[in-house]
Amino acid sequence: MAPFSVLCVCMGNICRSPMAERLLVADALALGGDSDRLYVHGAGTGGWHAGAPMDPQAAKQVLNRGGDVSGFRARRLLAEHVDASDLILTATIEQVDFVTALRPDAAPRTFVFGEFGRLIRGAEPPRDHDVYERGVALVEAADAARAGRPPVPSDELDDPWGRPDAYFSRVADEIHATTKPLAEALFAA
Repeated sequence: MAPFSVLCVCMGNICRSPMAERLLVADALALGGDSDRLYVHGAGTGGWHAGAPMDPQAAKQVLNRGGDVSGFRARRLLAEHVDASDLILTATIEQVDFVTALRPDAAPRTFVFGEFGRLIRGAEPPRDHDVYERGVALVEAADAARAGRPPVPSDELDDPWGRPDAYFSRVADEIHATTKPLAEALFAA
């Protein structure tokens, strides 16, 4: 069975989406997860940072929370990244629109970070299923829970680029408020 695939999207793929990507991996590893069952990747809607490392302040937040930043390189979002993903988490509502304009069929599995975190609160995917099936069930439950209602601005992640460490820390905490429950839903016994 293929791993459950999560795509994290922001504007430049050097701050928010890499923090999300690496924090979700760290949360999953802490619960016994592995790359055979969960694949997490990221991309940016703009390509101006393609090939660049993670922003140093973003990397600091990931490291402070037990994540790994090695080997990271920014990339521009392509349709193939969306096609290969079971769940797409974006930093903003505008990025949801970008993803769904690129691939309209991705709408049921594309969410703003805070929206997805809010919608999965209290969700209990079936424990007798493998990680992939749990993930798919979680995405379906979140899509059903939103019932066609759009995300709200408070679901968005502010862009911390060029801001002080405290700003990055707040955004990383907001990301972690979604990645931790997601990892727990997928891997907790």
